[in-house]
Amino acid sequence: MDALDRVVKPKTKRAKRFLEKREPKLKENTKNAMLIKGGNANLTVTEVLKDIYAVKKPFAVLYKKKNITRPFEDQTSLEFFSKKSDCSLFLFGSHNKKRPNNLIIGRMFDYHVLDMIELGIEKFVSLKDVKNSKCPEGTKPMLIFAGDMFDVNEDYRRLKSLLIDFFRGPSVPSIRLAGLEYVLHFTAVDGKIYMRSYKVLLKKSGCKIPRIELEEMGPSLDLVMRRTHLASDDLYKLSLKQPKALKPKKKKNISHDVFGTTYGRIHMQKQDLGKLQTRKMKGLRKRPAEKSAEDGGLSPKKPKSA
Repeated sequence: MDALDRVVKPKTKRAKRFLEKREPKLKENTKNAMLIKGGNANLTVTEVLKDIYAVKKPFAVLYKKKNITRPFEDQTSLEFFSKKSDCSLFLFGSHNKKRPNNLIIGRMFDYHVLDMIELGIEKFVSLKDVKNSKCPEGTKPMLIFAGDMFDVNEDYRRLKSLLIDFFRGPSVPSIRLAGLEYVLHFTAVDGKIYMRSYKVLLKKSGCKIPRIELEEMGPSLDLVMRRTHLASDDLYKLSLKQPKALKPKKKKNISHDVFGTTYGRIHMQKQDLGKLQTRKMKGLRKRPAEKSAEDGGLSPKKPKSA
């Protein structure tokens, strides 16, 4: 049978729209995340997954049933759920005696696991434990990373990239000041990662610029890094490759300085300034002697006509 005959063709308009939504695009859709409970997840892990789901909504899918799988040993279940729910990010929660209160955060590339990092929960404060007001659903967070480990250590550097991918939300061309109301702060110090979330309060300051205050909102997590499964440099580079249509075309003879000022270079032929036409004034007219000197002598007299 020919390969073209094996392609599944949609029979209804709904199925056609579904397939078109999953087709490769120049500008991909906002990445969705799936949150999965392991077969032995306890109450703490379940509450963490619920709170992360509340922060990530509406770009998340929460699986409420327990799934007996071990991502570091067998990744086929995660890849199946990824293709089924069209999610390229995942958070898997489990609990056992060897690794209590365990979280595995990771991402997919072409429905295969690209990289994942295992984190242990040492302290957890839920959304419902903090009695302050919350941000509305779908609020795009501002991400702040503190600590030299995020820039020095390769595992922490990849974790930073993974957290940005997970929490960044949709890409927007512009945003109003009142929309900056949610902060996610990650601190790496002494081998631990502290996750804190705050609501931004805009107070009156007596001038045009408001006074900013941060109010803790929850959830709050103290994490420690355990195991890592990172993609090779070649595969990671391939996952970052962009289509040629999205790459900006290089403009010739244009440069920028450190302040962002644009400079353009224009190429012109060499000009003879002696032939430059200036403003016609009576005082700038050439005398007959000057004209004859330029011509190389006196011009011959015309013969008189008979």
